[in-house]
Amino acid sequence: MGLFSFIKEAGEKLFGGKEAAAVPGADVADLNAKAGDAIRTYIEQQNLGLSGLGVAFDGGSGTVTLSGNAPSQEAAEKAGLAAGNVASVSNVDNNLQYPAGTASQYHDVVRGDTLSAIAKKYYGDANKYPVIFEANKPMLSHPDKIYPGQKLRIPAL
Repeated sequence: MGLFSFIKEAGEKLFGGKEAAAVPGADVADLNAKAGDAIRTYIEQQNLGLSGLGVAFDGGSGTVTLSGNAPSQEAAEKAGLAAGNVASVSNVDNNLQYPAGTASQYHDVVRGDTLSAIAKKYYGDANKYPVIFEANKPMLSHPDKIYPGQKLRIPAL
């Protein structure tokens, strides 16, 4: 799928970030491995049906690299979004393998965005916001709970 950029300061707070970087004498490889494990656990909690999921995190560049297999393009895209919408992650190199499908678009949430407004922009109909909500579950728990800096998947209709 390639490399996707995210806002590093936005997202789920799964690990220490600045606190971890400030630990004197900390082993960088160990911190990266722990962060990768936390991200892998977070992705697995999304129940996307992935197999052989590998997650590597490079704290210096803020890059997560995903490997393994996804049952669909949708699942692979959701895994990439789950990894990217974690605080301290600025890039996701999504190398998950999946059967061929239709590509989605992505939207970076800005202040004042609502799912209805996003649906109006991409589909011409604000009432199609449930399509976007469903495409981003389980990362979204409610249609009103989006935040600036979050990246959303906009599926083709």
